[in-house]
Amino acid sequence: MDWYPLYNSLRIALIATFFTFFLGIWAAWYVAKLPRWLKGVLDCLLTLPLVLPPTVVGFFLLKILGPRGPVGQILLEVWGQKLTMTWYASVFAVIVVTFPLMYRTVRGAFEAFDRSLLYAGKTLGRSNTWIFWRVLLPGCKQGLIAGTVLAFARGLGEYGATSMVSGYTPGRTATISTTVYQLWREGNDTLAYQWVLVNLAISLAVLLAINLLEQREKQVRWPVGDHEV
Repeated sequence: MDWYPLYNSLRIALIATFFTFFLGIWAAWYVAKLPRWLKGVLDCLLTLPLVLPPTVVGFFLLKILGPRGPVGQILLEVWGQKLTMTWYASVFAVIVVTFPLMYRTVRGAFEAFDRSLLYAGKTLGRSNTWIFWRVLLPGCKQGLIAGTVLAFARGLGEYGATSMVSGYTPGRTATISTTVYQLWREGNDTLAYQWVLVNLAISLAVLLAINLLEQREKQVRWPVGDHEV
């Protein structure tokens, strides 16, 4: 059994989640402070990839990153490097697809956070940067973890957008999702089931990890022996 699809899927999901984590936090923080009308407009634009079919997202990425696209053409002419039909093209696709999940989850956590704690930090003379890193982010830890896990799990199983920008090349661009589809086309259900089970095992492990983190957070907030009145 060739394990390259697993390695490639994990590599793509981890790299994309790393960028999505910081991009989602940055966008959520600044959008949350904007006027309501502008926030509504940006919400629609930033969340659009979440409701669009993945193949449509992949189509737009092909038009942008392809050899004739505005970005792909420049890279091809300057560095002689083609973006599409490579494994790292899938990283761009997964970032676009998973960004709305991270953004919406973190923005909801920011808006639910007790703003009086931020004002208290300012009255103590703390800078906005210090308050952001030492007060806001720790207070919204559950939202950050939830958004990160959702983004990673979504990226790990992404098929539509990645298949359009990277295709399927064994040992080069193959992922778990594209491998399952290819094996199904070839009628190799036995091996396809094995990859399905691998994906299920990883997904269950991720969900179990987030549940354990939530239980630990509850124990920290409400230690054993404390009772609600």
